Amino acid sequence: MSIALALHVLAVVIWVGGMFFAYMALRPVAATILEPPQRLTLWNGVFGRFFPWVWAAIITILASGYWMLLGPFGGFANAPVFVHIMNGLGLIMMLIFFHVYFAPYQKLRKAVAAQSWPDGGKALAQIRVLVGINTLIGVITTLVAAGGKYFL
Repeated sequence: MSIALALHVLAVVIWVGGMFFAYMALRPVAATILEPPQRLTLWNGVFGRFFPWVWAAIITILASGYWMLLGPFGGFANAPVFVHIMNGLGLIMMLIFFHVYFAPYQKLRKAVAAQSWPDGGKALAQIRVLVGINTLIGVITTLVAAGGKYFL
């Protein structure tokens, strides 16, 4: 259980921490100092390097989470409420990420390749909103995970 828990937490830190950094630090700076072509090219590169880590994090989170849930917790019926909340919020986050990856991120990639900056701006705006939502859900999920057994 300790290895699964450590991998689970590490994967969450990589994903949620990466989103928090990108949304709260990188985004405001990039928006104020870079013109659209440079900004969109930067984000295309950042996502190209970050998203493989998110895919790895999702696989790790699912594998370790369900291993702990079905092993030490003995299944969904025996799991505490905070584990169910974590699971539900995590699945919502994954669905949002899948949408970001397969829809607006692909539009951003194509727009940057074609140097179609207005289209890239629209795609980046969609990504920004969805990453903001996912960051908030990730922070809430982390709070539930860290304090759930004490709060609920």
